[in-house]
Amino acid sequence: MAGKPVKYCLVDTFTKTVFRGNPTAVCLLEEEKDSEWLSSVAREFNQAVTSYLTRFKTHESKFELRWFTRDGDEISICGHATLASSYFILSRVLPTCESVELSTLSGVLTARRIPESSAPGSFLTEVNFPTLPLEEFDEVSAIKKMLNGAPIMEIKKTTVEDYLLVVLPCGEDVKEVKADIDAIRKYDPVRGIIVTAPAPPESEFDFYTRFFCPNLGVDEDHVCGSSHCALAPYWSQRLGKNDFVSYAASTRSGVVHVHLDEKNQRVVLRGKAVTVMEGSILV
Repeated sequence: MAGKPVKYCLVDTFTKTVFRGNPTAVCLLEEEKDSEWLSSVAREFNQAVTSYLTRFKTHESKFELRWFTRDGDEISICGHATLASSYFILSRVLPTCESVELSTLSGVLTARRIPESSAPGSFLTEVNFPTLPLEEFDEVSAIKKMLNGAPIMEIKKTTVEDYLLVVLPCGEDVKEVKADIDAIRKYDPVRGIIVTAPAPPESEFDFYTRFFCPNLGVDEDHVCGSSHCALAPYWSQRLGKNDFVSYAASTRSGVVHVHLDEKNQRVVLRGKAVTVMEGSILV
């Protein structure tokens, strides 16, 4: 017998335009669902990540947040899905609330509403995460083959999450990367490859980026929020500042406003979001 219908919406994140940015399905649970149900629904949505929110009974503005990939696997962190979930709460569930707390596998995350003075009633959603420290990585030739000869300048590896950060000479090189997805999938030492480079001087951005992650259920993450937990410390050291505007150079594109809190080793992300559809799950 079917339970109470579950409200959901599909949110495009890090964009103000529908069908751009990174889409995420967000579900608001009012009764407990087991992990098998969560996995099945995530596979049904077939998004890179599906988010599940459950409100704490004793705290109106505190929610449990869980993330599942399109393969039905639970993951410990997801930047764009966190922003989508926060936007859903602040725009649909608690429209007068200024901030919410999210209890996740990565600890308690805080999300805030940031009003836009240029557009009354509009706001950016702000979320923050721990930084991903970087270490040296020297297998350049293998990675160069996976990126089909891209002109690699340097490679770093995150000390957790097993991401590579590959630096190219310019933003146009990032846009032109043709990744060998099957080779990345078979490369055991890493779970995903972040590609980045300085943005063109005449642009409004500081750096370009893309993220290839077939082992996380998607060939290319259109706008990866969590990759900025490694990108922010790297570009801070290279550019000598802590505030950036990042351009995701995927086919859907997206814009991420980034701040590095060096003292607390946190990365603050701000972005626009737009709801594309909403409805109910009936099973």
